Amino acid sequence: MSRQILVISASPRRGGNSDTLCDEFIRGATEAGNIVEKVFLRDQNICYCIGCGVCNNTHKCVQKDDMADILDKMVKADVIVFATPVYFYTMDGQLKTLIDRTVPRYTEISGKEFYYIVTAADTEVANMQKTIEGIRGFTLDCLDQSVEKGILYGVGVWRVGDIQKTQMMIEAYKMGKNA
Repeated sequence: MSRQILVISASPRRGGNSDTLCDEFIRGATEAGNIVEKVFLRDQNICYCIGCGVCNNTHKCVQKDDMADILDKMVKADVIVFATPVYFYTMDGQLKTLIDRTVPRYTEISGKEFYYIVTAADTEVANMQKTIEGIRGFTLDCLDQSVEKGILYGVGVWRVGDIQKTQMMIEAYKMGKNA
């Protein structure tokens, strides 16, 4: 049975290390017969949450940008992949902004399976745990019945293309194949 998979690439660089791992995940997931869509956040117009609270009652944001469409995709997906480079021990601003903007419909995102792909110049996985904890704060603490299915750490990659020389390419493909 094919599943609907949404890959959210928060890389500011198309073809950057985390974005490249997204593509390998997608290759595996597609070969396994799943329906996969990738949202490259850099290409989207997503404004910051303004904290007005209107969405608490209407379940719609007052801002007119690309977030409503992305939320629709998140609600429809069976599986969501969050991919981000690690900046100063946390997710990048693009992913954090997206998470903040899920408020109008976040309860509808409950019950999903989640995968995380994180990349950093740092060579210590332990130093990337703060990033994972930040993402988990949303996926596991705020979303009922959500399940963490896998984490891929792309360590020791700084320049675009560094990830292609690592075992993580194979791991991303396998993760997608098994999603």
